[in-house]
Amino acid sequence: MIPAILTITSPANPKIKTVVKLRQRTHRDELGLMLIEGYRELKRALDNGYRPHQLFFCEELFLKGTGEPVLIERCRTLGTEIIACTAIAFEKMAYRERPEGLLAVGPQLRRTLTELQLRPHALVIVAEAIEKPGNLGTILRSADAAGVQAVIVCDRCTDLHNPNVVRASTGMLFAVPVVEADSTATLAFLRDRKFAILAATPHTDKLHTDVPLTGNVALVVGTEQYGLSDTWLQAADLRVRIPMLGQADSLNVAAATTILLFEAVRQRIAAGLVRVPAPPAD
Repeated sequence: MIPAILTITSPANPKIKTVVKLRQRTHRDELGLMLIEGYRELKRALDNGYRPHQLFFCEELFLKGTGEPVLIERCRTLGTEIIACTAIAFEKMAYRERPEGLLAVGPQLRRTLTELQLRPHALVIVAEAIEKPGNLGTILRSADAAGVQAVIVCDRCTDLHNPNVVRASTGMLFAVPVVEADSTATLAFLRDRKFAILAATPHTDKLHTDVPLTGNVALVVGTEQYGLSDTWLQAADLRVRIPMLGQADSLNVAAATTILLFEAVRQRIAAGLVRVPAPPAD
């Protein structure tokens, strides 16, 4: 039995109701809180220095062979309020179809452009007006895999702290520095730091494999429905497209971003700017 300060058995408990309200953006923003559900997501949050205020757990729902008690103890040492729940109470809070028995509540992530610490040959993503939380989360996951130093979310349409962003990013929201800013401030920031601004658009002859991606590069992507705004298209130093050989005239924005990122990775490996890590041990 894992020790907890209390055990909640009823879905009508006020603490449960408060967590349920945090599914709504208005309540999250009003309280400055966010939800982190799942073993992998919570582990990555903790590994990157995140400190939850509360942790709700249900031993009945734990995955077999994983280290939930270790994560719970890590939270306890951080001063997190540890609360046990029955399955019926936990499932009331959970937003996953198959809950894993861990759900944390903690502060929202707030970072400004001036707080970003970028190394030479920085690769940055600018994501303009991304509409779907799943797409933003997948972009963050790809950003981590490609060694991106920052993701700047401009003129947001989706909430960075939406639980589905956390889930789709598999917790990489906590690993990649993310900033929300308007396009004007972001452009000034990039120009001041001598970034080459690369706009992804189908309306150009230049392929993404034909341009250098080894210096300070900002890859700018927008929604597949409307594409990038004139602000970014006019500001871009280069416009590139991904070759489309079938009938589709566009890709999902997360898929397109991943393709662009790994062309940059390929070039940076070839130039000796990054090293490919060894494969994980069996």
